[in-house]
Amino acid sequence: MLQSPSVVEFLGVGFHTMTLDGAARALLATSADEPFRYVVTPNVQHMVMILEDRAKYAPLYDKAWRTLCDSRVLARLAGLRGRRLQVVTGSDLTARVIEGANAAGMKVAIVGPSAEDCAKLRARYPRLLAACHTPPMGFIEHEAEIVRCIDFVVRERAPLVFLAVGTPRQELLAKRLAEHAGATGIGLCIGASIDFLTGKQRRAPVWMQKAGIEWLHRLLSDPVRLASRYLVECPKIFLLMLREHRRVSQP
Repeated sequence: MLQSPSVVEFLGVGFHTMTLDGAARALLATSADEPFRYVVTPNVQHMVMILEDRAKYAPLYDKAWRTLCDSRVLARLAGLRGRRLQVVTGSDLTARVIEGANAAGMKVAIVGPSAEDCAKLRARYPRLLAACHTPPMGFIEHEAEIVRCIDFVVRERAPLVFLAVGTPRQELLAKRLAEHAGATGIGLCIGASIDFLTGKQRRAPVWMQKAGIEWLHRLLSDPVRLASRYLVECPKIFLLMLREHRRVSQP
C-alpha cells in the first residue's frame, strides 16, 4: 500500500507533500473499481478565490483526496511564512500520467476538450484509450448538463478521469462525482493541461517555469483573456495573506 504523504497547511488549505514521480505513480496505480476520489492543484488564482469566499470554495479542496501545489509563486509565498510546499504542477502531472497511461494502454475519461482536440490527443498517444465528453459553455449552471457529465464518468468506468473545464467548474464537478455512489476512479482537475499536449497552446520555456514566471508567458500569449486574472485578481493574494494572518493571530 502506498504511504499517505505528509500535509503542510498554508492559508487554511492542506497541501500534500509528494514528488511528481510519486504523484504519477499513485494515480497510475488506481483501479476503476475504487470509489471516485479527486486531485486538485491550487495556484495563486485558486487561493484568492478560496480566501475571498471560503464558505463556497474551501469545501471543494477540503474534500480532495490529494492537494498539490501548482505554483512556484505560491510556494515562495508559503516560504515567507515558514511553510515548505512541494511544487507539482498540474500540467507536468497531466503529461506524466498521460504518458504512463499510454504506455500501459489504459483507459481514461476526459471531460472538457472538443472532439477535434481529443482526436489530436489520441493521435499523439495511440495506445491511450481515451473517451471524451464535451459539455457546453456554462454547463455548471445547469443541473441536466452536470448530470450528463456524471453519467459519462459512471458509464465509462475509467481508472483515470481528467476534468478540463477550468476553475472552479472542474472542482465543483469533481466534488459532485465524489458524492455520487456510482462514480469510480481518480479525477484530476487539470485546467488547460490537455491544450499543451495537443499543441493548442504552447507552454512556457522551462527556464520561465523554473523562475516562477510561467504566468507571464501565459499573459503575453493571451493578454485579452488573461490580463484581469494575472494583473487584477492574482495580486489580491498579498492583501488576503495579510488579512488571513491577522485573523488567525487574534486571541
